[in-house]
Amino acid sequence: MKKCYQKLYEERKKRGLSAQNMGVLLHISSSYYWQIENKKRKLFYDLAMKISAIFSLKPDDLFYEEEIDK
Repeated sequence: MKKCYQKLYEERKKRGLSAQNMGVLLHISSSYYWQIENKKRKLFYDLAMKISAIFSLKPDDLFYEEEIDK
């Protein structure tokens, strides 16, 4: 199991944004954002929608992780 929202991390890095940039865009602290990205804090629907809007993606595209048992 991944310890972070891997797709979210990759999208943020691809766009050259830091956790601090995301905090500013979301009106939260960079620490709070980092904790969400690393699954240390619960992600609520309203914040998932705001994060998704920043990347022009659907929430499922960032936060849904399909796991397949092999």
